[in-house]
Amino acid sequence: MKLFKNTAGIYGILENNNSPLRGKEINEFKAIANGYVVTDQGKITEYGKLEELKRAESEFEEIIDCQGGLLLPAYCDSHTHLVFATSREEEFVDRINGLTYEEIALRGGGILNSAEKLANLSEDQLFEDAKQRLNKLIKLGTGAIEIKSGYGLSVEAEIKMLRVIKRLKESFNIPIKATFLGAHAFPKTYKTNKQAYIDLIINEMLPIIAQEGLADYIDAFCEENYFTVEQTLQIIEAGKKAGLKAKIHVNQFNALGGVSAFVKEGAVSLDHLEEMNTEDYDALEDSNTIATALPSCSFFLSIPYTPLKEMLSRNIAIALATDFNPGSTPSGNMNFVVSLACIKQKLTPAQAYNAATINGAYAMEVADQVGSITKGKRANFIVTNPVKGLNYLPYSFGENNIHAVYVNGEIVKTN
Repeated sequence: MKLFKNTAGIYGILENNNSPLRGKEINEFKAIANGYVVTDQGKITEYGKLEELKRAESEFEEIIDCQGGLLLPAYCDSHTHLVFATSREEEFVDRINGLTYEEIALRGGGILNSAEKLANLSEDQLFEDAKQRLNKLIKLGTGAIEIKSGYGLSVEAEIKMLRVIKRLKESFNIPIKATFLGAHAFPKTYKTNKQAYIDLIINEMLPIIAQEGLADYIDAFCEENYFTVEQTLQIIEAGKKAGLKAKIHVNQFNALGGVSAFVKEGAVSLDHLEEMNTEDYDALEDSNTIATALPSCSFFLSIPYTPLKEMLSRNIAIALATDFNPGSTPSGNMNFVVSLACIKQKLTPAQAYNAATINGAYAMEVADQVGSITKGKRANFIVTNPVKGLNYLPYSFGENNIHAVYVNGEIVKTN
């Protein structure tokens, strides 16, 4: 057993919970001042006020002095594109010079650029690069993550990406979910016959994915110049037959009517949602589908931010994720995501942390393992430097206030 003591507070305490927080529930990031946590075999077994600890310190194999820092659940990042070939900083300069994301894509940049580069890399090299990135994200406080394919856009390359994600699952001791995003863009050779590429996804990619157990979810980029609502529904249905639930990119630049259709299909989450209309809000209200916002994408592309306050007022379950990818969000830092949600989307720190932890866990169906300080869950948590309180963390957005990260009760990083 291990004892974590001398915290200024334990945050994110949650018991007897079986659904994402919404409405008034999301307003409180429950805390115990001067709290302690006991872990055993990588799981949380006990917590409370230190003065109420009934065990003698001699009973513990290890005592960790948190030195007056806060202890809070590790982040649950439910939307990333962690496996990719290389960065795309040349497009960053293009945007500085006035080109939009769509204009860059139409002239061969964007997703197709990443796919071309990835095709030339071996599975081993992709794995080593992704492993380094994931190690960095864990050190920034991420304790569970979803990773998509989508930079392959061919049978061989998409399967290669998913095999890399499977290897990451086997190599890391945090929950990792894999999402098949073959419908990320249409390859150049299919621009005049888009149905042929959809048939390739359904008839050639999905059978291999199902046979090898390579994915948990299926995704598509439902957007103008990418996949229509009808095409996305076709992909969702094929995914269901292969045992994959839907997590869909939608409403990033345009509201095309997909939200209500995908909620009806039982999508676990709908992600982006920067552009919303009345029908979209009505479809998500009181539904089981989680609305996942990606504020650092809005920051990087200078596009609108997902209207989270309006969603909260309509009893919509919200989550926060990074969208880490080389083109539109070259950052997997969930600390910055929480700060942006407070600064740009006007969430309170408590609301933002709930969206980034327990609701993120629900958005990838791992809330039984992580996302809160709960007896029986994995001891995946962050210990901060001594700070004035929870509100200071998103306020000081340029400062790294993480003292240590623990995964299954084992230390990952200290300053």
